[in-house]
Amino acid sequence: MKSNGIKIPLFSLPKQQNADVEYSIDKFVSQIDFNFLNLTYQPFTGVPSTASSISTTASPISLGNFINSGFNLFFNLGVVDLFEDYRISGGIKLSPTLVDNEYVVSFRNYKKRLDKEILFHRQTIDDDEENSIIRHRLNGLYYILTWPFNPVLCIKGTASYRYERSIYLGTDITNLQTPDLTANWGGLKGELIFDNTRERGINIYYGTRFKIFGEYYNQIDKTNQNMIVLGCDFRHYQKIHRTFIWATRFAASTSQGNNKLIYYMGGVDNWFLPTPKFNTDISIAQNQNYAYQTLATPMRGFTQNIRNGNNFAVINTELRFPLFKYFAAKPLRSDFLNSFQVIAFNDIGTAWNGPSPYSDANALYTQTIQQTPFKITITNQKEPIVDGFGFGLRSRLLGYFVKADMAWGLEDGIFTSAIFYLSLGLDF
Repeated sequence: MKSNGIKIPLFSLPKQQNADVEYSIDKFVSQIDFNFLNLTYQPFTGVPSTASSISTTASPISLGNFINSGFNLFFNLGVVDLFEDYRISGGIKLSPTLVDNEYVVSFRNYKKRLDKEILFHRQTIDDDEENSIIRHRLNGLYYILTWPFNPVLCIKGTASYRYERSIYLGTDITNLQTPDLTANWGGLKGELIFDNTRERGINIYYGTRFKIFGEYYNQIDKTNQNMIVLGCDFRHYQKIHRTFIWATRFAASTSQGNNKLIYYMGGVDNWFLPTPKFNTDISIAQNQNYAYQTLATPMRGFTQNIRNGNNFAVINTELRFPLFKYFAAKPLRSDFLNSFQVIAFNDIGTAWNGPSPYSDANALYTQTIQQTPFKITITNQKEPIVDGFGFGLRSRLLGYFVKADMAWGLEDGIFTSAIFYLSLGLDF
């Protein structure tokens, strides 16, 4: 083409190329931690006691033990694409022994309304029993779908596969000859989640949130091995004045099926000082065919296993008063003072077997003492519901929200000695 004798080149479109998805680092986290990365159920660790002659009517007493995480180092790296449609993250928890490590990798797809996630989790747990050390290696693969109805309500579904291997370490010839135990579990979980809370400060909320869930698990490599878990968790945060609030929680759950889940009630989550203690004086029924175990917390004023069973219910209530922030006339520069809180709390709850806490099927009530040739059955008169109360302090220190609680318990009308808890984490 020419214009006034000047040759003008023809316009040509640029070459079309596919836009590649490029990722950038979204966050990198390194911190100390006292919890597990993925709070899945632990394999049941209860074993018949050879040191005690006391047993439940069904079978010998079980001295269980919940395996707490202890001190560990946590590292997490997350990357995200430009439009934040895809997220990839990976985390590792390293224990001081480098044995009880934990790994998690996930890929999330947020491109459409239906959120999708694939997650792989691997965990190793050492269980020290009376005459054996059992190393549990747990591998789980999860496919998670989330459908939001609106900004505050959604449903969530999870399909899972879990491979477990329990290895008896060669501490003696008997354990050396014991074969490894393996299990393959498939599971489905559905959740209805509501959350309209507004955050007015760290651990200070207005509003309500709840979760109602159901789970079904089936052991693939065995027949008639299944577990059903149903539960709920309701929380309400009521404004009293400004940032002074009253927080209340009700949680309950039950496990049914040929295999069951045992709930150990007592203590707090992420408890690291003093070292968490487990109450071995409370018997555990052996006729429930427990497959897994977990904690029912918080129940302050007691150690772990003040009550146990395949059912639990608990009510927690707290008055949260951000002392310095409440009286300050302007924003505080100190993060420690800005997040400092004084709280008063009360916990009341129980865990049980049978249709109700007062049912004769509850293992709490009946014990058998066997001394050949005599067999004596004792019916205990115990109040299944326990109560804990006290006060605490909260604040964020070096990036960690630290909770310090002093609690007293009330069991069978008798007040227990005070127990001090130091833990990490938000909310209850």
